[in-house]
Amino acid sequence: MKNKRLSGWAICAAILLLLTTACSDKSNGVEGGQQQGESKSADKVSIGITQIVQHTSLDEARKGFVQALKDNGYEEGVNLEIDYKDAQNDINNTSTIAQKFASDNKDLVLAISTPSAQAAAQQIKDVPILFTAVTDPVGGQLVSSMEQPGGNVTGTTDLHPEAISTLMEFVKTSIPDAKAVGIIANEGEQNTVTNITQAKEALEKQGLEVVVAPITNSSEVKQAAESLIGKVQAIYVPSDNTVVSSLSTVVAVANEQDIPLFVAEKDSVKNGGVASFGFEYYDIGYATGEMAVDILKNGKKPAEIPVQVPKELDLALNMKSAAEQGFTVTDDMKKSVKEGNLFE
Repeated sequence: MKNKRLSGWAICAAILLLLTTACSDKSNGVEGGQQQGESKSADKVSIGITQIVQHTSLDEARKGFVQALKDNGYEEGVNLEIDYKDAQNDINNTSTIAQKFASDNKDLVLAISTPSAQAAAQQIKDVPILFTAVTDPVGGQLVSSMEQPGGNVTGTTDLHPEAISTLMEFVKTSIPDAKAVGIIANEGEQNTVTNITQAKEALEKQGLEVVVAPITNSSEVKQAAESLIGKVQAIYVPSDNTVVSSLSTVVAVANEQDIPLFVAEKDSVKNGGVASFGFEYYDIGYATGEMAVDILKNGKKPAEIPVQVPKELDLALNMKSAAEQGFTVTDDMKKSVKEGNLFE
């Protein structure tokens, strides 16, 4: 009888052991699967992108950045989460976006344009910040120097050291009878101030008068362009986000009045400017994306990564705009344009 009781207890113990093991396996299969899913989610990189306004150059920089990440194993929807915000050319919005990104504790923040970068740098101190399409990182107080940025901010600038002087020399040689050049600009943008200063120096060196038509918002761009009629023989639009986002209105005035329109960006040549010495914004965005990879994969600090300048400086011409704006394109000009930079 005693042996039968012991046998019964042994059977119960065996059943209990089997039930416990089954529950454990079930837990590992279901809850463990969820934990793995959570772990995978935790491994996702979260990047905030803040952009002052949508226009072709800035959009291309963003595309280049995302492509560089993808080429290096970070793909949106797989192991990358991108939170993109457009400030709609409102400085107050740039601060709100930066504050949100700071509270979200992103892994990295990309700021496209000077105003967006300045807002991010003011609000975010413990997360790496990369910028692109910034004209003067030092003057904008984003970095201590181009070679040694310091702090948590670095990136790529959209101002080649010789771009403006080369373009202004081109203006003088291609329009020898020109006396004055008009500049439409929002001087409230730090990047624009730097651009205008260099343009004035270069134009005056060429013996040309400078007429600035100031604006404060995009609704004033058309009136500013019209104010230059009869006063100038050419118009220059710098890398000014307010003006470039409304470039079509300047192009319309230039076409109607036969005033050649020179621009700071190759994308603006595609969109109606007659000529520029520039580069692809996609390329500087891509270079910024490679910086992001160096930070995310290799543990580099922004302070250790020098600010990069554009590597290319090529003439771009728009033949249709030249015809519309009374600008003569010579055979020598055509010969000096690389493939892909001559727009019909």
